Amino acid sequence: MTAPELLYEPLIGILAHLQARISAGASTIEIVVPDPDLGPGLYAGERVWVDGMPAVHRPFRSWVDLAERLRLRLATPRAAGEGRVRLVFTRLDPEARWEPAAGTEPTEKYGASSAYQRISKPEDPGFVLDMADALERIVLPAAPTILDLGVNTGDELALLQALRPELRTASLIGVDHSASAIAVARERFPEPRHRFVVADLTALPTIELPPIDLVLALGTLHSPGVDDRALLRHLVQQRLTPRGSIVIGIPNCSYLDGEVLHGAKMRNFSQPDLSLLVKNAAYYRRYLQQHRRRVFVTGKHTLLVTAVPGRPERDR
Repeated sequence: MTAPELLYEPLIGILAHLQARISAGASTIEIVVPDPDLGPGLYAGERVWVDGMPAVHRPFRSWVDLAERLRLRLATPRAAGEGRVRLVFTRLDPEARWEPAAGTEPTEKYGASSAYQRISKPEDPGFVLDMADALERIVLPAAPTILDLGVNTGDELALLQALRPELRTASLIGVDHSASAIAVARERFPEPRHRFVVADLTALPTIELPPIDLVLALGTLHSPGVDDRALLRHLVQQRLTPRGSIVIGIPNCSYLDGEVLHGAKMRNFSQPDLSLLVKNAAYYRRYLQQHRRRVFVTGKHTLLVTAVPGRPERDR
C-alpha cells in the first residue's frame, strides 16, 4: 500500500487519518510529509516549499508528541523524495507493561530481579536535567547525611554523586522494603559510613537515624499503604536538620512497550488525568512553605517538589 502524501493538510486532517487507521485495526501506519529540516526556526503550521508549492511545516518534535499522545511508536524518518520524509508509526502493545512475575512477594515487586529494573531513570534526559537543577538550589554542609526513601538499587544516589562529585563524601542512608534491591545498593556503596535498611516506609518513625541534611523521596510518598501527609510531617519536623532540604518526586508518566508516556493514564480515560498530581503537589508546596522553606516545582515525567531553607517567596 502506497503511503499517502500529506503535504498540505492541517493537523486536524492528519489526526483524523491516523485515528481512522487505528480504528480500522492497522498495526503500522505510513505517511509522507514535508521534511522537518526544511524549516529550522519555523513553528508548526508555517509554510515551506515542496515542488514549488507551499506545504505545511511541522518540527520533528510535533510528530514525536503526536505519536506519544496516540500511543504509537515513531520510527526514524526516511527520505521519500525531494523535500519529503516517510513517517512510520506502529501501535504500542497495550499488554507490554512491566509486571511482577506470578507469585512475586509484594515487597519484591520492584526487586533486583523484577521487570522494573529495565527502567533506568538516569537515562531519562528530563529526569537527569531536572535533578541537576534541583541540586543546584540545595546547599549542603561538608560530608552531609542523605536519606533516600525507596532507594531500590541506589540509582538515584549514584546519579547524585555523578551530578555533584563532592557528595561522594556524604553518608548515605537508604530505606526500601525490597531485600534484593537493598542487597544491590549495599554492594554499590560498601563504605562503612553508608547504611541501607530493609523496612517499609510506615516503619520510618521507629528507625533510629542521625539528623538528615537532604531527603530524597522520589516516587515513594504515593506508595500504597503510605500516609504521605503523616510521613512528610515526620520528615520535616523530626528528621531534617534546620537547614535541611527535601526533594519529593511525583510520578507523571507510564511505561509501555519500551516507551515513556507523559501522564499516568487512568482506567477508562483516553488521556492522563492530572488532578491528583496537582492536588498532591499543591499540598506539599503549601506545607513546606509553612515550615519556612522556599519551594520549587519542576519536571515532566517526574514532577519534582524541591524545598530548601529560606523564607517562602510570598513572604519576601
